[in-house]
Amino acid sequence: MLASVFGAGYAPVASGTVGSFVTVVVIWLLPLTPLRIAVALVVVILVGIWAGSRVERVLGKKDPGVIVIDEVAGMLLSVILLPRTIPVLITAFLLFRLFDIWKPFPARESQALTGGVGVMVDDLIAGFYTLILIMGALTLFPGWLTRP
Repeated sequence: MLASVFGAGYAPVASGTVGSFVTVVVIWLLPLTPLRIAVALVVVILVGIWAGSRVERVLGKKDPGVIVIDEVAGMLLSVILLPRTIPVLITAFLLFRLFDIWKPFPARESQALTGGVGVMVDDLIAGFYTLILIMGALTLFPGWLTRP
């Protein structure tokens, strides 16, 4: 249940996108400060490593699609320092999905890591790239994406 984020990972199509979308909705609905997101991120990473390893062992498959807790971690990281406006969340969601699918260096290489660490790291890299890109855009274009 934890690895699939309470069933989101069982979506028949694009389970990673579903897990990311669920996370965006939760981020939008809950009054999360950067500190609360940081605490949630640490908890999700630790639980994700444990649950990801366990699900891989049980299913006998590397990073099965049912595991979407890694998308939760990546999405949390992608907005940790950003204002949580709808334009920012939509942009973060789209960029995170792009980076998660594309897996730019070193995300693709990190998938060689074993167990839950291998499950989590590529999504954290995608989330980090998303955060850096949006922060850079907001620095170059103040006010862009931050209006509610």
